[in-house]
Amino acid sequence: MSEGEIGPEGRVVTFIDLGTNSFRMLIVRINANHSYTILSRQKQQVRLGEGAFEDEEITPPAMDRAVIVAKKFVDLACTFHTEEFVAVATSATREATNQNELLHRLRQEAGLDIRIISGREEARLIYLGVAGTVNPANRTIFCIDIGGGSTEIAVGDARGYHHLDSFPIGAIRLANLYPCPDERGIITPAQQKQIHQHARDAIGPVLVPVRSLKPDCAIGSSGTIMNLAEIAGKALHSGSVPLQGSNGQTLKYKELKKVIELLSSMTLEQRRRVPGINPDRADIIVPGAIILEVFMKELGLSEISVTNRSLQDGLLADYLSRMDTFPLMGELTPRQRSVLQLGRSCGINEVHARTVTMLVLEMFDSAKTKKLHDFSDAERELLEYAAFLHDIGSFLSFTNHHAHSYYIIRNSELLGFNEREVNLIAMLARFHRKKSPRKKDSFVTDLDPRDQRALLLLSCFLRLGESLDRSHAALVQHVRFSAAGKNTARLEIQARGECQLEMWGIENEKRAFEKAFGRNIIFSVVETTPS
Repeated sequence: MSEGEIGPEGRVVTFIDLGTNSFRMLIVRINANHSYTILSRQKQQVRLGEGAFEDEEITPPAMDRAVIVAKKFVDLACTFHTEEFVAVATSATREATNQNELLHRLRQEAGLDIRIISGREEARLIYLGVAGTVNPANRTIFCIDIGGGSTEIAVGDARGYHHLDSFPIGAIRLANLYPCPDERGIITPAQQKQIHQHARDAIGPVLVPVRSLKPDCAIGSSGTIMNLAEIAGKALHSGSVPLQGSNGQTLKYKELKKVIELLSSMTLEQRRRVPGINPDRADIIVPGAIILEVFMKELGLSEISVTNRSLQDGLLADYLSRMDTFPLMGELTPRQRSVLQLGRSCGINEVHARTVTMLVLEMFDSAKTKKLHDFSDAERELLEYAAFLHDIGSFLSFTNHHAHSYYIIRNSELLGFNEREVNLIAMLARFHRKKSPRKKDSFVTDLDPRDQRALLLLSCFLRLGESLDRSHAALVQHVRFSAAGKNTARLEIQARGECQLEMWGIENEKRAFEKAFGRNIIFSVVETTPS
């Protein structure tokens, strides 16, 4: 099999990011049906940049650690039968005068060929990896990743990125440049001011062009930002973090200011014991926090969402986009791509899924014209995704697959959706068969009133759509509500040939429809003439 070619069993590719603070690895099986399956994610702190920014050399101990971790990563990847490695190095390596020595040792001792990427290329890849976690329709996204040696930013929208930049400011670099005068590790106001001014001077030239793009959504992707959100949630709110970010966390600017004040006043040992902190970051977390605080202040960002996706996810996205036969990276939105990826990774019957989706949306649209409901395009979109994924639970077992569908959707990383949307998609799939949702059920009463009504009515459309393709033969070609009165709603069905199974299915849903819409459903079948 030639390089990059996907065989029937798929192709395993490993992506490795040799960062200044940590090394990260993502092992992926790219499937023959154009989906992919994540096999493993690994992260190990290496501190490759420790001491490197003063002498512009990677120290021998840091180089030894790098080789050991890289070898362990390669050995683990080989247990998954990796056929290809894509590995890049960032700030510490690209600035080191002895980078060739490191690259040679990694090639000889770990069997790993490394590509050193520029800061702007790093920003591009981070954007590719991160932008898919939000729905960018009509939004301008500001992405930031604070590494050990550098900070990368990108601004873009659904069409792609419009601004990329990299700055030589990072958590390790600034911690090294401005060491604590206090032996215990307390960070003085004067030291904070120095770090703040250094970061402000570094980013000053790009503030005007970035502001002119008017970003209205901010997302942070680094370990530093993730850890700051954890600290804010656990140290400031006793574990309560707003469920708004792409990974369930949102860090507010006012919370960040409090975290900086709290951590700076502590000794290093006290910081290591702060709820939520990664103890290994205790000595560099404040400089990283100040970098973020400067960006948020200068760009007027009141909050930033947090994601665990980063450079290695961008490497995967970039790899897939270069494959001529891989459609997932085409013109689809991140939400569409995420739903398609989940469905294909679980081997859904795509023909049946698309048939049901088409029928469900035809019913939704025609019912709206007859004033059977007043839901918007937002609910229509969620119904569309629920219809496409409704049978995904069959991946585990056909028995009770509706319940399995709920579990899979609810616990999958559907990128670009918030918690509420994922929950509603999962519940719609849950009720596409068997019992209908009831107003008194706890999972219904836990929803807000509009979502309660959406679940009760939209699940009815999905149940009808499933019934209309009960034979999985696409016999029903079109369907619409042709009339609706006070007590009845008329459903017109266009079919090719005998579709008795489908009609029996509609009969079984009459009671559910009456409960949801307060009307009896009357249906008629028009048999289409073969062309």
